[in-house]
Amino acid sequence: MNRIRKILALSIVATSLTGGVAFAQDHHDDHQDNHGGYVRHDEWKKGYHMNNADWGRGEKIDYHQYHLSAPRRGYEWRQVDGNYVQAAIATGIIASVVVASTVH
Repeated sequence: MNRIRKILALSIVATSLTGGVAFAQDHHDDHQDNHGGYVRHDEWKKGYHMNNADWGRGEKIDYHQYHLSAPRRGYEWRQVDGNYVQAAIATGIIASVVVASTVH
């Protein structure tokens, strides 16, 4: 019975370690894709409903670091295609967009 428990424990540890490495690699790839450069999105304006794919591709950022205003409750800033976008977390409705090259 102890041998079975040891094998089971080793299997769980091995699986959890392998899963963490795979997740870290996937996240790293997504990070590189988002920072490939600026992409102009004329449709991204206040009140526009952002596509889930665009919002999901974005990376949540610390607004202090980029000298952006504090997001409203239920909103967050993300960097997407070289733009800083503040949108509602639940709906993707845009509150503000800043082109990255204009922020110092």
